[in-house]
Formats: sequence, structure tokens, C-alpha cells
Amino acid sequence: MYYFYIFHCNDDTLYCGSTNNTVNREIRHNAGRGARYTRIHGGGKIVYTESYPTLAEAMRREAQVKKWSRVKKKSLIKNSPM
Repeated sequence: MYYFYIFHCNDDTLYCGSTNNTVNREIRHNAGRGARYTRIHGGGKIVYTESYPTLAEAMRREAQVKKWSRVKKKSLIKNSPM
């Protein structure tokens, strides 16, 4: 199983990514070993996930949501059951 996720950084920015292990990915982001973006913008928390059977599908969703406005991303997070 693969996941598309939204990570809420400590500086109130949002980062979109894909992974096969959300717990480990959040740990890596917070340890400064994740994406360059999250190293610059500080640690944070994964606030939204969607699961997909393949990495390609998760990455397609990531690419789609990355193009969205911050308002639209926040609405997605707000309306999720997490």
C-alpha cells in the first residue's frame, strides 16, 4: 500500500508527498532527513493521507494536489475523517 500525504510544517506551510510508510516518513521529516522543503520549513505533522495500491497512483495524486491553492488543500484536510 502507498500513500499520498499532506504534511503541515511548524511554520504553517503545507508539503505534499508520497510514501509507503507514513509513520516512518513523519519521523524522517521531523529528524531533518526528509525532503529539503521540510528541512527548511521545520518539522511538523502529517495531517492528511489517502491510500493507493501503487506508488504511481499516489504520485499522480501528489502532483495533482500540489497544483492546488492553499485554501483548497486546507479544505481537503478539514473535510477528512482523520
